[in-house]
Amino acid sequence: MNWEQIPLGPLQTNCYIVADDKKNCLIVDPGEEGKKLINRLEQRKLKPQAVLLTHAHFDHIGAVDDIRNKYNIPVYIHINEKNWLMDPSLNGSQFFMMGQIKAKQADQLITSEGEMTIGDFTFVVFETPGHSPGSVSFYFKNDGFVVAGDALFQGSIGRTDLPGGNHDVLINSIHKKLLVLPEETIVLSGHGDTTTIENEMDSNPFLNGF
Repeated sequence: MNWEQIPLGPLQTNCYIVADDKKNCLIVDPGEEGKKLINRLEQRKLKPQAVLLTHAHFDHIGAVDDIRNKYNIPVYIHINEKNWLMDPSLNGSQFFMMGQIKAKQADQLITSEGEMTIGDFTFVVFETPGHSPGSVSFYFKNDGFVVAGDALFQGSIGRTDLPGGNHDVLINSIHKKLLVLPEETIVLSGHGDTTTIENEMDSNPFLNGF
């Protein structure tokens, strides 16, 4: 299993391509620039199986329909944000003067934590709300990485001043769901560089003293 980070759009939101040795792949958070992302998938001769969304803020969903329509694959999102793709007031796009960003409803709703299998991919879904009410993280245990969306960043945490955000809930999510992972686990964040659980336990100023 391998992963590739592709920053997309004006906010340079990290999209992740998670691929296996059979050229199948999952697309996590296709935030913008659908043509650029499709060109990369074609260049690598990958076969997308699904779109996974860590949450439905506008900068993470801008190319959802481009990818879904091109490859005829399902989109997964947590049930707590089932209406956000279609609603700029919920996904935040109407507040940032970047145009109203909408996508069609998700094809599949994530209703609980636990192991999920899509094709040959098996991973664990953690509910990690706080940045948004339906934020989730995708943990690929055997490969030692977790896609954490905007919950946890290198040296920082997600903002909580958007609809449904809650600072205390986010801090609890990080401590109860992410920091309990093996310290060597690589954290693939929604923005910026990757990090590790160990690094954030040792040096993240937002998590010290909890």
